[in-house]
Amino acid sequence: MTEAIMTFPAPEEPGHAGPVAEELSLQRRLSLLEAVIFAADDPPTADQLAAGLGLPKEQLESDLSALCESYRSDLRGVEIRAVGGGYRMSTKAEHHEAVRAFVKTVRPKLRLSKAALETLAVVAYRQPVTLPEIQAIRGVVNASGVVHTLLSHKLITTAGRKKIIGRPMRYKTTPDFLLQFGLSDLKELPTLKEMEALSRAALDEDQQVAEGGDGEQEA
Repeated sequence: MTEAIMTFPAPEEPGHAGPVAEELSLQRRLSLLEAVIFAADDPPTADQLAAGLGLPKEQLESDLSALCESYRSDLRGVEIRAVGGGYRMSTKAEHHEAVRAFVKTVRPKLRLSKAALETLAVVAYRQPVTLPEIQAIRGVVNASGVVHTLLSHKLITTAGRKKIIGRPMRYKTTPDFLLQFGLSDLKELPTLKEMEALSRAALDEDQQVAEGGDGEQEA
């Protein structure tokens, strides 16, 4: 699912009018909520939504409940649910395998080196994480090339700067990462032992392909 980037302001103090009038019809409010949640880069919280749309929090929470309920219909392939304190639109779990299979048909098979897999695992389990932190965990001097590869494959993305000396960039995984690994959300990440097994299996497969001479390159 393509997501547009939207940044939300901090909730306003009581008494500040937002851009949306409370008198809008329920259907109009639900339509606005749907659009905003779809466009948000990070799951917006109820406080952010209430402040941004100019609605009382009680009204906003009631509308959110109604919107989420409307997406529970079997006729819909996506849902809106609470994630990490906010709300996100995503494909329903029962359709995830079909979505992943479709994505594979329109994208070349992704092959990652051992270094890339190790770096991706660090980002997945420690996100948001900086380049120096990645290098320290992996015990390497320079992982910038591997990070660039993961960025180019859209498996990770930037997540702002850490508020320390030097303000290093932080990194997190993307929706593409979830699709590539067949996950509906980060809660489904395998254990570290399972991740190591997946990495070994991927490397074995790459070795077999390389010996077969299909000409594909590792990242």
